[in-house]
Amino acid sequence: MTEDSGGPAGRRILITGGAGGVGTFLRTGLAGLGWTIRCLDLRIPDDPGDAEWVVGDVTDPSAVGAAMADVDVVIHLAGIPVEDHFAAILHANIDGTRHVFEAAVRAGVPRVLYASTNHVVGYYERSTFTNRRLGIDERTRPDTLYGVSKVVGEALGSYYHDRHGLEVACVRIGACLPEPRTRRMLDTWFSPADAVRLFHALASVPDLGYEIVYGVSANPTAWADLEPGRRLGYEPQDDSSVFAQRFLGRQGDPDDPEVRYLGGDFTTAVPG
Repeated sequence: MTEDSGGPAGRRILITGGAGGVGTFLRTGLAGLGWTIRCLDLRIPDDPGDAEWVVGDVTDPSAVGAAMADVDVVIHLAGIPVEDHFAAILHANIDGTRHVFEAAVRAGVPRVLYASTNHVVGYYERSTFTNRRLGIDERTRPDTLYGVSKVVGEALGSYYHDRHGLEVACVRIGACLPEPRTRRMLDTWFSPADAVRLFHALASVPDLGYEIVYGVSANPTAWADLEPGRRLGYEPQDDSSVFAQRFLGRQGDPDDPEVRYLGGDFTTAVPG
């Protein structure tokens, strides 16, 4: 990866949830590309790296506001990443996201990259996309209350773009792991290196506007349309075919939710 003319020299990214899995991939990878990294999280991890750390909760407006000082781009990852009771989802994922967008506007931060999820479309059946890709314009079909919260987050981003002129990209993140763990993840895998490539592109591209993109690598069996990301400078360099051999002969029962739906077993998940 190389720095382009819209690159990071002297620019600061705030990553909410920087101590989490995806946050760790991004804070280390983006720092390597020259970004100054600040993280907001409930804790400082054992390997904080060279990032600046603010300890606080995204539902605390004062903590979020303090973390926004002198920031050029926000990557909002913080929240509950699985199914939970609605009260908890509402507090962390919806109210917390509103606080982040509001604080960005108040602090004059021009751009927020919002971590959405492929689970906003999890109830689509995978068989529908054997001959075509799922575009960003098709209706959302969230598979959980967690997925619902991410639909709301995308809508909040649209609102703050239209009302306040905030530049927003919503990234529907797939399985962002070093390696896919299931057959379904061959389709949704998002390598850590490609995650860095995508978020770097979105942070660097001029005149972002409001965008929705899929965070997925160039997997041969991917069902998501990657062209919206490519249009904004994302060029994935990894694909899941190197892991395909381990899943041969493991297609499973076609009525199994993990096989049938894009969201897999999230479609049957319950809180706890």
